[in-house]
Amino acid sequence: MFVKGSDDLGSAFKVFEKISERNVVTWNLMITRLVQFSHTGDAIHLFFSMVESGFGPDRFTLSSVLSACAELELLAFGKQLHSWGVKSGMGLDVFFGSSLVDMYAKCGADGSVEDARKVFDRMPERNVVSWTAIIAAYVQGGLEQEAIGLFCEMIWGYVVPNCFTFASTLKACANLPEFGLGKQLHSQAIKLGVSAVNCVGNGLVNMYARSGRMECARKCFDILLEKNLILCDTAVDWNAKNLDPKDDIFNLETEGTGNGVNAFTYGSLLSAAACIGTISKGEQIHARVLKSGFGNNLCINNALISMYSKCGNEAAALRVFSDMKDRNVISWTSIISGFAKHGFATKALELFCEMLEAGVKPNGVTYIAVLSACSHVGLIDEAWKHFASMHRDHDIVPRMEHYACMVDLLGRSGLLSEAIEFINSMPFRADALIWRTFLGSCRIHHNSKFGEQAAKKVLELEPHDPAAYILLSNLYAAEGRWDDVAAIRKSMKLRKLTKEAGCSWIEVENQVHKFHVGDTSHPKAQKIYDKLDELTFKIKNLGYVPNTDSVLHDVEEELKEQFLFQHSEKIAVAFALISTRKPKPIRIFKNLRVCGDCHTAIKYISVVTGREIVVRDANRFHHIKDGKCSCNDYW
Repeated sequence: MFVKGSDDLGSAFKVFEKISERNVVTWNLMITRLVQFSHTGDAIHLFFSMVESGFGPDRFTLSSVLSACAELELLAFGKQLHSWGVKSGMGLDVFFGSSLVDMYAKCGADGSVEDARKVFDRMPERNVVSWTAIIAAYVQGGLEQEAIGLFCEMIWGYVVPNCFTFASTLKACANLPEFGLGKQLHSQAIKLGVSAVNCVGNGLVNMYARSGRMECARKCFDILLEKNLILCDTAVDWNAKNLDPKDDIFNLETEGTGNGVNAFTYGSLLSAAACIGTISKGEQIHARVLKSGFGNNLCINNALISMYSKCGNEAAALRVFSDMKDRNVISWTSIISGFAKHGFATKALELFCEMLEAGVKPNGVTYIAVLSACSHVGLIDEAWKHFASMHRDHDIVPRMEHYACMVDLLGRSGLLSEAIEFINSMPFRADALIWRTFLGSCRIHHNSKFGEQAAKKVLELEPHDPAAYILLSNLYAAEGRWDDVAAIRKSMKLRKLTKEAGCSWIEVENQVHKFHVGDTSHPKAQKIYDKLDELTFKIKNLGYVPNTDSVLHDVEEELKEQFLFQHSEKIAVAFALISTRKPKPIRIFKNLRVCGDCHTAIKYISVVTGREIVVRDANRFHHIKDGKCSCNDYW
């Protein structure tokens, strides 16, 4: 009554402690409620107390504790519970088996999908929970086609999917280019009457938004039963593409609607704030989290670390991390990844060492963060050391993403021949990600010979990928090969491929202001361009020389210089300077990579204005202060 009626876990626990005669049901109730309220560490400690008190756990006890293991990524303890269940004769129980599938899937260790599948295959009886757990496992492991195959197999076995089955399968569809199956799932969800249920509706909105069908996404959103539960990917799509200040997806005014805000809501909204860079919204949500009693929730704290890191405030991210009572591999990976993207590789690697000393086993994603940290600052020897330790020390088989990090490291360092040799030595065929990464390095180092080879490989694997055309076109433009640039643009036009429009945005007084190249639509456009003229005069006197190589058009030098000062990054900085005051840092967000000239100009602007300017582009953060950048001009 205390837990379900008023979410009063403290009073429930007081009653539990005063019960003189407890049975398994009593212990199960308390353990289950602790897990449901994300007090997973306390739930496990209570389980130990239960066993020490002489009570043998049943299938409900083990299932709850397995959920706690999944939350905290305690794979070793989960395996012990698996062994206990088998020895106790529960190995064939569908309830226990479903929890095992979920635990192996969520523990994040390499091979967990295979272990989850082994448990699933040995289950003599399967229900919708077990099917949903294994489908979710494959989606989490990036095996979307296999997940969809399992969904079809489930349907053929006359098992009716529930809301969570749809949610997982829709997520798989959203990650695949083929759109037909997603529409079929939508139709089936309507037939079963679950399309307006939040987890299904959010999945539909996300799927349509990712495929660019924003009108369909909006219609699905409009019929959601609880519009405060917004999936982060949907928020990212709407805001990153439109950034319409009137469309406030962060509205948490739910007290008068009867819709309770739960941990999932907060996690989703924090993730949305992180991806878009609206730190004031993130801070407001953080305050709501604390007031609502979710301050110790592991998932929300992980989302807070990600939000502060992605919004450019790594100090706040570290404070959240340091204050956490329970941490799992996701917590450690999030903070390591945050410092890596900010260019603070030394701190990222120190945290990785602390993680190992704390006995937390890294997973594949952790190593992507570690290798990225090395790549961002050119720590070649350090990267090789960690790349070798993955399999040797932690039995993690390097995936394509890990090889891509090494290719990026070698390429950024100018070791293009070594990068090619490394690609050719890979144990599997390089995918488009590898070649696209290498192509980006060829552009940085103006090597059109290797660049043409890489572009050819990308287009063989993904013939409709505009990124390869754009990178090669930019490479030719930097070399003044305008005929080749024209040929590529003509080829893109014939294939109906378009380049993503570059834009920058900044949040001022809880409102997002978005700018494109040469933008004059803002109400303060005249003041912005007056400020730009003033900045141009000042930084030129300080020694700034426009780098017209960054202009990828065949026009006169004077016009090139004019184009440079119409870049969206510079417009956003000028707007920030007329809209904010010292000592508040200026935080600019850009959907593409920041151009070399803007990077140089902003360093000079930081000197003449005395302001710290943080720029988050598609790859990383640039903390610019007193004419110096955290990237050390290496990005």
